[in-house]
Amino acid sequence: MACGRCSAAELDNPVVTARDARDVALCPTGALQEIGASVDAGALVETLLQDRIFFDDSGGGVTLSGGEPLLQAPFVTEVLSRLRAEGVHTALDTSGFCGWTDLRDAAAQACVVLYDLKLFDRARHEAATGVSNERILGNLRALSAVHDHIWIRIPIVPGVNDDEGNMAATAEFLRPLAGIRRVDLLAYHAIGEAKFARAGLPYVLHGTPTPTAAQLETVATPLRAAGLHTTIGGGA
Repeated sequence: MACGRCSAAELDNPVVTARDARDVALCPTGALQEIGASVDAGALVETLLQDRIFFDDSGGGVTLSGGEPLLQAPFVTEVLSRLRAEGVHTALDTSGFCGWTDLRDAAAQACVVLYDLKLFDRARHEAATGVSNERILGNLRALSAVHDHIWIRIPIVPGVNDDEGNMAATAEFLRPLAGIRRVDLLAYHAIGEAKFARAGLPYVLHGTPTPTAAQLETVATPLRAAGLHTTIGGGA
């Protein structure tokens, strides 16, 4: 269990990140494992194009998501550009918490931008996520002026953002934005709770229920009243 090669700090941390591949190779117990691999844009696109037959048959394509894909903005922009040049439908899934030029350049190569919103009120957003939503809303306003196919995605978390006041304010903000094509309401689920447990991190939403279909329909009311095409669960 503890051969002594790792530091005491690493042993106390349930999530250990190896410094490089050599650490993994030299681990005598096999406790360290390398997860993931570095790849350049060309190699990734080449791999993705192996599934072209499925894209063509289904009418689908490639979505770059995360985490936040725009943490690697130049890479993401290049991948999207190469895919579009190959005739593949592309989508960018982002929180919008990024630099405007990074968002603008990547979005220009995406057929569709899936844009996450969580809370409209700045103070509530900061309390729930740890950051202000000023950049997120500003980027969305700017994006809607240059991109005509944006889908808003709102994860609905009972007791956090499912109140009528939040939805009404969100609807009023979205209503005049030209590029918004639809709003998808996504039901909160606790699938990620096990990951937090494995990482030894507290899960602050423990016990939060998944909203019912009827509750989501109620949440959708202010959005639909504002004339926004609103779906439950991302359906058509």
